[in-house]
Amino acid sequence: MSKTMRRLVAFFVIFLCLNGWNHTVQAVTKAGTSAAQFLKIGVGPRAAALGSSFSALANDASALYWNPAGIAWMPRGHILASHTDWFLDIQHDFLGIVVPISSASRIGFSFTTLNTSDMEQTTIEEPEGNGIYFDVQDIAIGATYSRMMTDRFSFGVTVKFIQQTLFNETAHTVAVDVGGMLKTGFKGMKLGMSMSNFGGRMKLDGRDLIVSYDPHPEQTGNPLVPSRMATESWHLPSNFRIGLALDVIGTAEGLILSPAQRLTLCVDGSNYNDSPENLSLGMEYAWNEMFFLRAGYKLNHDLETGSAGLGFQLPLQRWKIQADYAITGMSQLGYVQRIALGIQF
Repeated sequence: MSKTMRRLVAFFVIFLCLNGWNHTVQAVTKAGTSAAQFLKIGVGPRAAALGSSFSALANDASALYWNPAGIAWMPRGHILASHTDWFLDIQHDFLGIVVPISSASRIGFSFTTLNTSDMEQTTIEEPEGNGIYFDVQDIAIGATYSRMMTDRFSFGVTVKFIQQTLFNETAHTVAVDVGGMLKTGFKGMKLGMSMSNFGGRMKLDGRDLIVSYDPHPEQTGNPLVPSRMATESWHLPSNFRIGLALDVIGTAEGLILSPAQRLTLCVDGSNYNDSPENLSLGMEYAWNEMFFLRAGYKLNHDLETGSAGLGFQLPLQRWKIQADYAITGMSQLGYVQRIALGIQF
């Protein structure tokens, strides 16, 4: 490995360590300063089982979320459907499809949604409920283009439409994700980088904000004036993520070569604009690329700690069918489970 590459890797590792522990000197929190928090919920049980350390390993349709540059290296088309049982009957779902359009280019489409069950309104006068029910629904629809710029570097960009709906109020905007992935040529090591959710601001609007206002309440007999309550606009939870993936054991490349086994180490540093930096670690073991065991851990996250999962990939004539499962510990809130089914075509 060249001196330049060694310096790049050393800088990368130092950056991850500093980002992972920088919270010790932070005195101000930015929690609650951005909208569309569902965009921070990771997609897919494979990445979740690895503690969200997936930006450099991203090589299936969930890369549309983690790093759009990752789909450029996919040799085949891929469809992935993922479901997450979030807290308090909240459901999070993702559907992604990747299609090759040339030997070097791929396009992808993704649809993410978060839904709640119906909830009854409560007021000061009716704390037990007033018989009116509402729900919350968030969606993100994305289109991705990714290309291998060289035999070692790829670049990807996603444009997505984001909308939040709360009863009769909605907010929407457009955002962009960009990513890059570098194959270093050293023992199967890859570096990944992505910047997510850069775009407009979210501002709720709807018919429930229309009210009747009395400009002179000290007087009687005044006609009410139709008015609209003002709401603030909020930034999206933009994120900068950088990661490393290294095959400790590999079939073609790796520190140790094996004809049937692979063990990949993943490390990610992530920095959202509304929360402290965190560091993610993960390991994926594969046997003949058919059976997978995964484990991960996240440092400096307010809830998420350890995670684990498994997966299967079975060839079926011209297709490959994959199924994945992950469970994540979320401190006092218990556990979050994810499942996914994918098809390579």
